[in-house]
Amino acid sequence: MQAAKQVKVFVTRRIPPEGQKLLSQVDFCSVEQWDSDEPIPRNELHKGVAGAHGILCLLSDKIDQELLDTAGPDLKVVSTMSVGFDHLSLDELKKRGIRVGYTPDVLTDATAELTVALLLSTCRRLPEAVEEVKNGGWTTWSPMWMCGLGLYNSTVGVIGLGRIGLAVARRLMPFGVKKFLYTGRQPRPENADDLHAEYVSCEKLAEDSDFVIVTCSLTPETQELCNKDFFQKMKKTSVFINTSRGSVVNQEDLYHALTSGQIAAAGLDVTTPEPLPTNHPLLSLKNCVVLPHIGSATYDTRNAMAVLAVNNLLKGLVGEPMPSELKL
Repeated sequence: MQAAKQVKVFVTRRIPPEGQKLLSQVDFCSVEQWDSDEPIPRNELHKGVAGAHGILCLLSDKIDQELLDTAGPDLKVVSTMSVGFDHLSLDELKKRGIRVGYTPDVLTDATAELTVALLLSTCRRLPEAVEEVKNGGWTTWSPMWMCGLGLYNSTVGVIGLGRIGLAVARRLMPFGVKKFLYTGRQPRPENADDLHAEYVSCEKLAEDSDFVIVTCSLTPETQELCNKDFFQKMKKTSVFINTSRGSVVNQEDLYHALTSGQIAAAGLDVTTPEPLPTNHPLLSLKNCVVLPHIGSATYDTRNAMAVLAVNNLLKGLVGEPMPSELKL
């Protein structure tokens, strides 16, 4: 690189302070940034990426053929501050020889903690109980009032026993879970052994689990994997938790399962779309807990994600190995 300002980087949003600090110290590129906490409008995104050598983006930014055409032939690196990459057109990026950085691992613990918190909140009906305290529904102690479902001696099924699924299961072991089941593309004995987890079909997992936890990636195979047929196989007393991607679930089918008593309750940290409209039917249900995609939302984790995303970007721009590169 002959001149410091010849390398253009476009950042699609304000990023956490540790990443912002690292980016501000770079002297070999010119950084342009959408200076807002809100997602960048599509037309502004097109303006920003034009002529860029590198793009640092978020899950909310769709990097597709149209946008890559606008960016032009100088684009070498796309770094996303996320572990998910379904917002990226991977075939187009591969065809153009554009390297992709992402941020796995650093958010595993935070997302696993949130998944356990969501599971406990849902099965023990905590949001509903808080509301009863606030609205005067709490009048006396009653033997069966606000009873929920416990983890002790239960069977937990995990769809996708990868980094996050494994971290969730390990955190649930001290609760006295009797048995772990898991499903996915193939058995993962290296992950399952210390859990004594059994690899089963998706159907078997639905039928036998008291709690179903979805932590898989979104792929064509997992798109709407959890649908009417899946929910019909679940126990009427079972609880469904999704912290993967909203599109893994057919939400209309989930709503029917919750309102008809096919399953007991559901907890979601991811939805389709995001944000979920305030008048969405799922939000009217007492037995459905919906969070605003906060799986990785701890200060340390979000800062670590930002630093990793910046380092991926910078290493890619100078042709060096990225700390975490998605192999296309």
